[in-house]
Amino acid sequence: MLSHLLAAVLFSANDAEAARSHIETSIARRPGSAAAHLLAARIARAQRHFDAALSHLDRVIAIAPQREAFVEKARTLDQAGLKPQAREAWQAILKVIPHHQEAAGRLGRLAFEDRDYANAASLLERATASEAPAPTWFDLGLVRQDLRDYPRAVDAYRKALEIKPDHAEAALNLGIVLQESGDPDAAMQAYRTAYRLRPNMFGSIAMALTSASHGRLWLDEAALRRSLAS
Repeated sequence: MLSHLLAAVLFSANDAEAARSHIETSIARRPGSAAAHLLAARIARAQRHFDAALSHLDRVIAIAPQREAFVEKARTLDQAGLKPQAREAWQAILKVIPHHQEAAGRLGRLAFEDRDYANAASLLERATASEAPAPTWFDLGLVRQDLRDYPRAVDAYRKALEIKPDHAEAALNLGIVLQESGDPDAAMQAYRTAYRLRPNMFGSIAMALTSASHGRLWLDEAALRRSLAS
């Protein structure tokens, strides 16, 4: 029990390697502990040892099938880049728990990556029907942007920035959709935010400013940098 506690404390302190050693000791002493295998799976996933994580999760599910283990397995498959398996796992969760926000959000992101924009929009709107994290709002913004639903893309990006004010990608994309909507002044304000948050976005901002249908021509790079920094 002490080894499990030490593993949990070390893992929360971001010392995954030391945590792994202690949880392995705990499992050796109590191989039937679902809680120990679940923690071991999380540690393995943090270290990107996905096969080990999935093995521990299968053990948890065999010992004591619980919602937490199925969600953790879906996360692991997702992070491992096993898209078909991850999609199937998230779909199974959403079937049992129709209001599972993370499952809807991840399925929406997977649908977006497959260019299934209509399904992605539906799933992400479902995920943001209640309080949702910034990445989910950002993904919804991406989908609406690709669907050329610029006013609602603006709303989604602004919501992402409201939740996470340092979300540089949301600020950049907000500028792009505002520019496409014919509001270059508001777009410049968004670009200034993106530049302040991440100066190495300058190239992306400059490209957006000059390539969009409502862009502005900047011949002097230094002048553009000064404008963005103002």
